[in-house]
Amino acid sequence: MKVLVVYESMYGNTRTIAEAIGSGLGADTEVLPVREASPERVASADLLVVGGPTHVRGMSRPSSRKAARDAAGKPATTLTLEPGADGIGLREWFASLGTVSCRAAAFDTRIDIAAIFAGRAAPRIARLLRQHGAQLVAPPHSFLVDKQNHLLDAEPARAHAWGEDLARAASGQRIS
Repeated sequence: MKVLVVYESMYGNTRTIAEAIGSGLGADTEVLPVREASPERVASADLLVVGGPTHVRGMSRPSSRKAARDAAGKPATTLTLEPGADGIGLREWFASLGTVSCRAAAFDTRIDIAAIFAGRAAPRIARLLRQHGAQLVAPPHSFLVDKQNHLLDAEPARAHAWGEDLARAASGQRIS
């Protein structure tokens, strides 16, 4: 099974989660930033896993990515901008994506407060995957960052375990 994990990341948190999901998915998994996820690469996938950060209660926009870049540029910040963070985001990528005929899953990173307050990007990502023809194998999933925008310690291990669950689900097994 050929697996493609596509992510958008501003500060590296979503990339770290995408890589952990990829390691849980196992062999023949490619993890790519959204700017490298060409339609040809997507078309070759049997399972497509897509994730991004939650910005302003949903998927990022050019204006929210600019705000994230500005925040990383402020004096005394601990935030470091991810290479390529000034490129396209998932919203623009989906707008140019054709029909996909594979299984899929969606994830996001969001602040560790109640989702009703933080919002979640993953449900919208999942909806867009379905609209483009993908069949979801799992409900949308969130991974958490603290208020300083750093991943909580347990999140990479949770992401690896979720990747293992996705591999089972994509092969027709029940996930936990």
